[in-house]
Amino acid sequence: MTEQGVRWTVDQVLALAPDSASRTAGSRLGAAGSWSGAGRCGEGTVWGLCEGGGSGPYRTVVDVADPSGPAYRCSCPSRKVPCKHALGLLLLRAGAEEAVPRARAPEWVREWISGRRATERRRTGDAAHPAPGPADPEAARRRAERRAERVTAGALELEQRLADLLRGGLAAAGESGYGLWEETAARMVDAQAQGLAGRVRELGALAGTGPGGPVRLLEECALLHLLGQGWLRRERLPEGLAATVRSRVGLPASADGPPVRDHWLVLAQYDTGDSRLTTRRVWLYGTDSGRTALLLSYGAAGRAPDVALPVGTALDAELSAYPGAGQPRAALGEQFAPPAPTAVRPPGTTTARALVRYGEALRDDPWLESVPVTLERVVPVPDGDGWQVADADQDTALPLAPAARSRPGLWRLVAVSGGAPVRVFGECGHQGFTPLAVWPEGPGEVVPLC
Repeated sequence: MTEQGVRWTVDQVLALAPDSASRTAGSRLGAAGSWSGAGRCGEGTVWGLCEGGGSGPYRTVVDVADPSGPAYRCSCPSRKVPCKHALGLLLLRAGAEEAVPRARAPEWVREWISGRRATERRRTGDAAHPAPGPADPEAARRRAERRAERVTAGALELEQRLADLLRGGLAAAGESGYGLWEETAARMVDAQAQGLAGRVRELGALAGTGPGGPVRLLEECALLHLLGQGWLRRERLPEGLAATVRSRVGLPASADGPPVRDHWLVLAQYDTGDSRLTTRRVWLYGTDSGRTALLLSYGAAGRAPDVALPVGTALDAELSAYPGAGQPRAALGEQFAPPAPTAVRPPGTTTARALVRYGEALRDDPWLESVPVTLERVVPVPDGDGWQVADADQDTALPLAPAARSRPGLWRLVAVSGGAPVRVFGECGHQGFTPLAVWPEGPGEVVPLC
């Protein structure tokens, strides 16, 4: 990879931050005055010394040439990955060319890089000679059958609880408190049906939320009932839909689809989380296959997941699909080069066609919240108390999802547009459109909105 290929933009660096606090702290360290002994080498390694609260400067090194994604090492005590020092060092590199000169790597940097390369060689060797499969496939089959029996018992119990809920009336559901829902969710966890448990907790969050709460609660109860019935009658379903039901219920699945090698554009990356888990979603688009894929990775609360792909780069890699009709989720396989900046954009469509695409996807997965779409030549415009993206050439529009209206990304979208048409990637669903990245109409780099 060339030296130019590993010099990311400021937005691409900030997309690596595990949270907003790290993004702010890293931005403060992106100036030359914070660093001494900074350098880089043609292999894609950047290092430097940053003054901190310890007895000596913190040693920070980042390897952006690793095909598995950027790797970081810092002597600071932070448990965040990447820490603010790694972010600051990459921001320094993203600025003036002379801020991080070419140099011979010091010994502590060479030792770390050598160790990583040795680990990668061992990993590649293990992948070429995988361990033998389970010694007792019959035992594995019996374990799967026992789990299916527990999930079935949980689904039957859930059906009864939904019937009791409807019999008592949804308007009074909020009076029972959240404990009822949490207890039901715990029963689904005991039944090893994590997917059912998660949807039950969502019901608890809807109960007692105001005048529209009972309507939304009824809708979600209907979807949960449909999922339970889908599991109980899974033997009668087409295989693709049955695989979707198994996934939605919470049964584990492996990415067994044939590997697809492509140059994957990194369209968006964002994290969601709670007190226990951080989930990272990375949207990719294959320039040759025309396929949009979703990478999911997880990290403990307060720690960023391992997968970090800067928006606006392209990755030469293989992806394998997870089972399920119309499921976009895939697993990242072999990577043939590190992510590199690219000016290529995904093709766009109209707002009307985006709605059709979501409707078609619901036939394969009735529980689907949204589908990924790229809208071409749309303009963000205010719509009463909300916003919408309107086609510049047609009399159609999509409302922005309620959550998108309160994000800072909305104002970045409006600023990039300036009243002119733009190309926007996002998620289109029953609550509206959530913009995640935008390209100006003419030449220009992608601007992340999340």
